[in-house]
Amino acid sequence: MKPTDIQIKTEYIQLGQFLKLANIVDSGGSVKFFLKDFAVHVNGEIDQRRGKKLYPGDLVEVEEFGQFQIVKK
Repeated sequence: MKPTDIQIKTEYIQLGQFLKLANIVDSGGSVKFFLKDFAVHVNGEIDQRRGKKLYPGDLVEVEEFGQFQIVKK
């Protein structure tokens, strides 16, 4: 299955911001709790850091939500 593209205008996006942009969480405050309960893989490796920088080309897989590709707008 093809990953869903998430477009960014900046050089990178932080994982917490990505989760909001992809409509996975409602607010920044819920990101911390979400990352405790759901596995997030960045380029095949688990990463639970809200501040993890995601760049165009990165593949993010969120448990129960699917795969997402970061692309430059």
